[in-house]
Amino acid sequence: MANIKSQIKRIRTNEKAQLRNKSARSAIKTAIRRFRDAVTSGDSKVIAEELRLASKTLDVAVSSGVLHANAAANRKSAMAKQANKAGAK
Repeated sequence: MANIKSQIKRIRTNEKAQLRNKSARSAIKTAIRRFRDAVTSGDSKVIAEELRLASKTLDVAVSSGVLHANAAANRKSAMAKQANKAGAK
C-alpha cells in the first residue's frame, strides 16, 4: 500500500478505470458473440443489425480509450468480411 497521498488517490482512480474498462471489454465481447451467432443463423437482416451494434460498441470503446482505433478497425473489418460472406446486405 502506498504511503504518499497522491499515490493513494491514483490507486483509487486506477481501480475505477479498471472497472469501467472491464465493463466495456465485456460489452465488446458480448456484441461480437451476438454477431457470430447471427452469422451462424444465416438471417441477413439480423446479421446486418448485429454488425451495426457491434461496430457501434467498438466505436464507443475507442472513444473512451478502452481500445486502440486500429484494433477496432481490424475487428470491424473482419466482421464485415464475415457478414459479406454470409450474405448480409
